[in-house]
Amino acid sequence: MTIRLSVADLTPTTLEAMQGLSTASKKNSLDPRLQELVKVRASQVNGCAYCVDLHTGEARAAGEQQQRLDLLPVWREAPGFSDRERAALALAEAVTKLPDGVPEDVWTEAAERFEEQELTELLWVIATINTWNRMVATTRAWQVSR
Repeated sequence: MTIRLSVADLTPTTLEAMQGLSTASKKNSLDPRLQELVKVRASQVNGCAYCVDLHTGEARAAGEQQQRLDLLPVWREAPGFSDRERAALALAEAVTKLPDGVPEDVWTEAAERFEEQELTELLWVIATINTWNRMVATTRAWQVSR
């Protein structure tokens, strides 16, 4: 695959701001493994191979087990995910897809599992990875290098 647009060359200021948003969204009270699970799942839904590759590696570095990463596409049917993780993954999928907004039951479950501060932090993680997914998958500005 060839790069369609060089995001770094054409919009360096915006890219720098996006990198700042990524850094800021990581600095929160959420477990890094949970953050990476959410990033991997959103990246899978969005079809961003680079981001799936990047964030599965970061998840493993944060202590996530390979078996759980392997089961992430079928997390609803798979054992081994906590209720809190399931709520975060459901919210990540709903925010990523947004067919008709986030369903009330998905929001209620997430709100029951996360305090308001955590829920807000989780939404920033989801929003940030979705922006990266869309830019990378569309422009092919980065290639899978591993």
